[in-house]
Amino acid sequence: MSQILSGASAAVCLFIGIFFLRFWRTSRDRLFLVFAVAFGVFSLHWALLGLADVPNESRHYFYLLRLLAFVLIIGGVIDKNRRPNPR
Repeated sequence: MSQILSGASAAVCLFIGIFFLRFWRTSRDRLFLVFAVAFGVFSLHWALLGLADVPNESRHYFYLLRLLAFVLIIGGVIDKNRRPNPR
């Protein structure tokens, strides 16, 4: 059951990443690109977690991918707020 839920989470994260990628293609706003990459990393995390047969004690290495995704999102938001607003 855990593998099914991990696969579903990976699929949903990939879909959300593609959704943000579509917005980036129309607006060329870097924040959408950062979100697309971050959700791609989330998708990779869930896929690896579902496919790997590791004990619970060794799963903390997979969570470094989630940390990377959250750092990307935080960096993208900071970048968006520091850029001057073109009017």
